Amino acid sequence: MLRIGLSGGIGSGKSTVAGILAKMGYPVFYSDQEAKRLYDENPVLQKQLVDLFGPAIYRDGQLNKAFFAQQLFSNAELKAQVTALVHPLVRKAFEVWAQQQASDLVFNEAAILFETGAYKDFDATVLVTAPIETRIERVQKRDLISREAVLQRIANQWPDSKKMNLTTYIITNDGQPLLQQIEDVISKLKTA
Repeated sequence: MLRIGLSGGIGSGKSTVAGILAKMGYPVFYSDQEAKRLYDENPVLQKQLVDLFGPAIYRDGQLNKAFFAQQLFSNAELKAQVTALVHPLVRKAFEVWAQQQASDLVFNEAAILFETGAYKDFDATVLVTAPIETRIERVQKRDLISREAVLQRIANQWPDSKKMNLTTYIITNDGQPLLQQIEDVISKLKTA
């Protein structure tokens, strides 16, 4: 079984590509969803977050997402501390999940695959890219946030140019048909 990392900057369309892969029958593990589950369900992590952010980080037992995002995207040191807490838990969950799959290819969709160095743990990686203005428009529409807020989030991720030097395959999500690009990548993965 090959473990494939799937990433892309915010608004690039990595979740769209992951959805297509899932519809094609390939198992996809969603790291961001797992992290969100851990924030709400892992008592050790919850205590660590309260220690870092104070009690305002949770509201009625649920992560205060607006407060959390504001803190993370305005403080690189806090973001690094949270990543150091959550990343190992998500990686462990992926490994357990991957062992339960019967497919010859499994995908791990993760926003910060390259930033954390996790790309090194995969047999191959796929980077989804899109023009910056397209990404901004998608995120504004999806999250109902300002252009400035989107730019702040983009600034907290590595630029595509840096990730391109580390990835195995690139899918460009700029209006070109995605299915053909995905099928090409799968074909290459199966013959590599």
